[in-house]
Amino acid sequence: MGSKTKIDWCDATWNPVTGCNNRCEYCYARKMARRFGGSAIKKYGLIGLFGACRFGEEKIVLDKPFRNDEGKIDPYPIEFYPTFHLYRLDEPQKWKKKKNIFVCSMADLFGDWVPELWITRVFSACEKVPQHNYIFLTKNFKRVIALEKKGLLPSKHWYGYTATKESDLLHFHHADECSIKNMFISIEPIQEYMKFTISTHCPADWIIVGAETGKRKQKIIPDESWLDSIIINNFYGGIPVFMKESLRYLAGDNFIQEYPKGLKNE
Repeated sequence: MGSKTKIDWCDATWNPVTGCNNRCEYCYARKMARRFGGSAIKKYGLIGLFGACRFGEEKIVLDKPFRNDEGKIDPYPIEFYPTFHLYRLDEPQKWKKKKNIFVCSMADLFGDWVPELWITRVFSACEKVPQHNYIFLTKNFKRVIALEKKGLLPSKHWYGYTATKESDLLHFHHADECSIKNMFISIEPIQEYMKFTISTHCPADWIIVGAETGKRKQKIIPDESWLDSIIINNFYGGIPVFMKESLRYLAGDNFIQEYPKGLKNE
């Protein structure tokens, strides 16, 4: 699972942990897990899962893939409930060619509900295949900082924070209190005009920005002016900007897809 992806700023996704307790109204991952998963819940029910699955630190741990009634592997057998798929830890070892890997695209690995043991085991799996670039994204960057202060955060990976509104950056601002390198901001889905200047508000080595996709009734359609400050940051601050394909029609001639030096395919 994960060798191919439609996420245009990475080469592959890898999901040793799935599920999230954030309740983002625009979340594509939760919808996907419900649509394509849930076979364990259907088969055993929520109560029956206690007998069918192993629990580690009060969370679900799967030692092997769960198959549905048709014998096919269910990637999200407990839908979006936080789950550790131990059998996926060696997936990066199967990719011999160097890749930019988005780790836990179907989870928030740094959510407060995720056991620290799960995080450190994922880091250990990364260390076994050092030729890849591992990219992490969270809405809880304070935990990334806490891990760094404890000496548990590998320094060579990329760590990002999701900010859909300007107020979200307040949570990322404390990143200047640590010595983490390779930090980025993912403004997706962009939900308002953000008048900040990234270079002065918070540290960032890369900016990803995208519009909300899907058919949600309350979906927010961005205005062209919302991209102005981001483009200015790129022009004057020298911060690489990667606009997702969802913004190509809006950006026009200002459409940008740049990578920071460490993630460029050289």
